[in-house]
Amino acid sequence: MPDAVATHVDDYLCTSYEMDSDNPTYITAFNPAATSKDAHHILLYGCTEPGSHQKIWNCGEMAYSNDSSKKSYETGPTCASGATIIYAWALDADKTELPKDVAFKVGVSTPIKYLVLQVHYANIDKFKAGQSDRSGLILTTSPVPLSKRAGVLLLATDGAIAPYSLEVFEVACEIKDDIVMHPFAFRTHAHKLGLVNSGYRIRGEGDDQEWTEIGRRSPQLPQMFYPIQSDVPIKQGDYVAAACTMFNYQSHPVRIGATGNDEMCNFYMMYWVDGDKILEDGFCTSSGPPQYYFGYDRNLNVDKIPENAFRIPPPPNGPAPGEPLQGDHHMTMQHKTNPRKRQNRFKYIF
Repeated sequence: MPDAVATHVDDYLCTSYEMDSDNPTYITAFNPAATSKDAHHILLYGCTEPGSHQKIWNCGEMAYSNDSSKKSYETGPTCASGATIIYAWALDADKTELPKDVAFKVGVSTPIKYLVLQVHYANIDKFKAGQSDRSGLILTTSPVPLSKRAGVLLLATDGAIAPYSLEVFEVACEIKDDIVMHPFAFRTHAHKLGLVNSGYRIRGEGDDQEWTEIGRRSPQLPQMFYPIQSDVPIKQGDYVAAACTMFNYQSHPVRIGATGNDEMCNFYMMYWVDGDKILEDGFCTSSGPPQYYFGYDRNLNVDKIPENAFRIPPPPNGPAPGEPLQGDHHMTMQHKTNPRKRQNRFKYIF
């Protein structure tokens, strides 16, 4: 950020960088230069056209144009066209390096003509003290073409969770592009109610359907991209799915939304392909509970969901023994999502 000044908690501010129009750029690593004391999270988008050509603009849902007593920025979307997510960071996550011969290709012949950095500010104490902010990312790039092109698929839901209740947010999409994706890293994101997020490749039909785990992790841990332990190639006709288990210990319902008091159910899958063709649409979304569950899709056999899908994993992807989760809840769960019957079986340990 070029000396940004946030004036409200949950401000989303963006800045853009135009890519080289003559030569492609190959991004091979992301090194955060930020702290969770200031930034709730950071997203790096690729855009065909940025949401504004101002040096900094307000790219969140909340605009404060009537707040004349404080510095305000022009309001606009993150991208005016061609939005794709390249990288995400939160909770003081460490550097992410791509595998050998893998890179994000941007500029020139790609739809990514601009990189847009979006910062969600969680704290404004430094701004009240007269300081500005330069949170951001240090990118490692290569001018040499690499044989494998990287992409990101984001699975996310809408929805809400009732007071004092456990809920599972679910999303699934069929892969329709004629490509073979090789997931190599995953990232989970939720706010204070999130217990565990998991992602799956679904292949086959009916009793022969197979759910293969891509990644599973507590979103209360540093939210960097973590290596996927086994090769789970995803091809045309497969489904990808994600589930986020949350416990609302509060006396009011909580919706998916943009502020720190709302929730988010996000599962990011970073993948590579041989050649130059990646997913045309890097977003998979659902309306979430109570409008959508896996069981509403007749192509998904919920009886094949792995038994550990909704369990918090042991370290390193879950909290260390004795370490409390957000809200001081410890939980394991056995769950089969069949909303047509709504017979959920949960086992709690508090």
